[in-house]
Amino acid sequence: MNQLQLADYIVFFIYFFAVTAYGFYIYNRKKSAQTSSKDFFLAEGSLTWWAIGASLIASNISAEHFIGMSGSGFALGLAISTYEWMSAATLIIVAIFIIPIYLKNKIFTMPQFLSVRYNDKVSTIMAIFWLLVYVFVNLTSIIYLGALAISSISPISFEWSIIGLVVFAMFVTLGGMKVIGYTDVIQVVVLIIGGLVTTYLALTLLSQEFGYGNDIIKGLSILRQEAPSHFHMIFEPSNPYYKDLPGLSVLIGGMWVNNLAYWGCNQYIVQRALGADLKTARNGILFAAFLKLLIPIIAVLPGIIMYVLHNQGLFQQEMMNEAGVVKPDQAYPTLMNLLPAGLKGIAFAALTAAVVASLAGKANSISTIFSLDIYKKYFNKEASERKMVTIGRWAVVVSMVIAGLVTPALKTLDQAYQFIQEYVGFISPGVLAIFLMGFFWKRTTATAAMTGALLTIPMSTVLKFLPVWTNGAFPDYPFLDRMAITFVTIVLVMVAITLINPKKEKESDAIEVDSSMFRITTGFAFGSILIMGILVALYTVFW
Repeated sequence: MNQLQLADYIVFFIYFFAVTAYGFYIYNRKKSAQTSSKDFFLAEGSLTWWAIGASLIASNISAEHFIGMSGSGFALGLAISTYEWMSAATLIIVAIFIIPIYLKNKIFTMPQFLSVRYNDKVSTIMAIFWLLVYVFVNLTSIIYLGALAISSISPISFEWSIIGLVVFAMFVTLGGMKVIGYTDVIQVVVLIIGGLVTTYLALTLLSQEFGYGNDIIKGLSILRQEAPSHFHMIFEPSNPYYKDLPGLSVLIGGMWVNNLAYWGCNQYIVQRALGADLKTARNGILFAAFLKLLIPIIAVLPGIIMYVLHNQGLFQQEMMNEAGVVKPDQAYPTLMNLLPAGLKGIAFAALTAAVVASLAGKANSISTIFSLDIYKKYFNKEASERKMVTIGRWAVVVSMVIAGLVTPALKTLDQAYQFIQEYVGFISPGVLAIFLMGFFWKRTTATAAMTGALLTIPMSTVLKFLPVWTNGAFPDYPFLDRMAITFVTIVLVMVAITLINPKKEKESDAIEVDSSMFRITTGFAFGSILIMGILVALYTVFW
């Protein structure tokens, strides 16, 4: 029954007022005497390592994890966790080799890096790409999945859920990055506790169904027995979901392109660390990597549990859409409806926390890119600090309204998480290529970067649709393999163009990179080794 009890409303409103009050407190306590755009967009120097780590996770974990990853857990199993576990390894790489370059060169936005390293044309093209993807893919998918969940577990309609999420996220975002960063700490605590509680209760429900009482350890063993196909991390080509996770590509192929582009070249992720010193930024990123190891427990296991229960003949109607077709993304909302009063409110608050935090992070990055890389550069070069903050706030409002209006068009999706990964992946190979070449090969020219930027979407599109256009004559590659092919091709094209038309003598690389930037502390090294050891153990056990 889609109904919240009094206890659920009490729990949820405690969360709502805690976030609101804390955000207001942070805004008043830490606001600058003078309005500063860098302070608004980056919270310059005011975020601690734990706030950076929590904000990274809060921005990353959203409805596509609770709803989308649970749906993929229901459909294909634990293998979808590779996005989370490989992200932990990627974060370590980013902390060592990429963040120091941004901080040393005082980079505040990703387009700014492209402008300094190449030229304004490359910067503007990529800024427009990012704005379009953030608004029409990221914001809309998060609002859609959040509204789907809220309308599934409460009497609030899908449309009113959209409005509520948009307004709540706007409220948090308009306070600037400091408010987002520190309120994200509350959001992460709520979403992890709520997620763990939901997983625990799901395991006890499974154990009870098989006659073992509330024994969650027995519940875990039942999962392995009843769904052995759902506990493999590496798929064989014969697996029906091989196209989603193509074998070793998740370890040595396209997954690295996907993750490095996301964690190392993505404004709304990198932005959390850009206002800190290197040690604080690295410690925050390492903290986020530890938290990533937990996400499959709260986001994937519930989906596998619902798969087993569904195979036992339970929740047949709840897992279907209006057309009578089983819809994997209904797994988490169905599970939440089984929770007792009070605990359902905790899960509801956790889901809302994830959605709002992620929306706030993305909206802030949209406003940052638009204000600093579009408005100030092309519309008002003399804009004051106060004017920049005002424009940034208007960018938040406009982007959220547009995303809210577009969101209902996503109702036809089956597995939203896979939709997000695939279509964001249309620009990821080109983004990663021009950034890595810009970081580590000084000879790379602006012409080569421009070619890479313009080539990524057409090439990704051709690789995806050419099998259809040729009636199967062209291979239908999994999308992670398409990303790897596109990335390697763009790198080769950029190398060729650079060698054919090298930089003129008067052109120089304004980005400073030297080996001393990549030195790490003993503590960071120990934490990194621990995370990598855990990852090796996980992939060994669930190969």
